[in-house]
Amino acid sequence: QVHLVESGGGLVQPGGSLRLSCAASGRVSSIVTMNWYRQAPGEPRESVAGVTNNGNTYYLEAVRGRFTISRDVAKNTMYLQMNNLKPEDTAVYYCNVVSDDDVDYWGQGTQVTVSS
Repeated sequence: QVHLVESGGGLVQPGGSLRLSCAASGRVSSIVTMNWYRQAPGEPRESVAGVTNNGNTYYLEAVRGRFTISRDVAKNTMYLQMNNLKPEDTAVYYCNVVSDDDVDYWGQGTQVTVSS
């Protein structure tokens, strides 16, 4: 089992920045990839960014150049630095990891609201 706890969400004005954190505990040695998803009201959950064990990253096209995903292996923590936030980035952001036995684990989610 892997336990995930997100933090760092909040209310920010358009153009502002937030940094989300996801702390993992439990069977962290089994983690293969770490990902951020988001879900806006009435919308399906979508993948925002991810990072693999060898450091490869991917980004949703809508956030490329504004968001940066990183991982501190020593702290078992993943981050999402979000700059130049837009109202359409408003959503609940979820941390996700995939283990080496192909099991998905999810955090509880953290609300990000971009509004003036």
